[in-house]
Amino acid sequence: MFGSPPRLGRVQLRIMQVLWRTGQATAREITDALDHEQPIAHSTVQTLLRKMEAKGAITHDVADRTFVFRPLLAREAVTESALQDILSRVFCGSVVGLVAQLLADERISAEELDRLRNLIDATRSSGAAESTEKKEDGDGRVG
Repeated sequence: MFGSPPRLGRVQLRIMQVLWRTGQATAREITDALDHEQPIAHSTVQTLLRKMEAKGAITHDVADRTFVFRPLLAREAVTESALQDILSRVFCGSVVGLVAQLLADERISAEELDRLRNLIDATRSSGAAESTEKKEDGDGRVG
């Protein structure tokens, strides 16, 4: 599939998580899996599956007159697209704003903080981090 993945709603993402975990599933199996977390009507799942198929997120095969759904989108592509959407729409592209919000709102263990520090250090040492310094022009203005 070319371009960015289609935008998926919260429950559609939960359906994708079931399909990524299982590889394939019937509508009933998906409903049962989602029902463990939060009750959901089977008809709702069926409607969402039709919409997701129309978006190109999933497809189905027929086995014994039953639709068996499978994902067409990779988890990484959907995750990256959703994160970029949140970053641009909610945080105006500010990675610092996003991370600051997460640090303020989420419980983060010491181990997770150590992992984050290691990721930051590795990004900095690999040269992947961009410099945000701006050079002053002759008038002392930042340009």
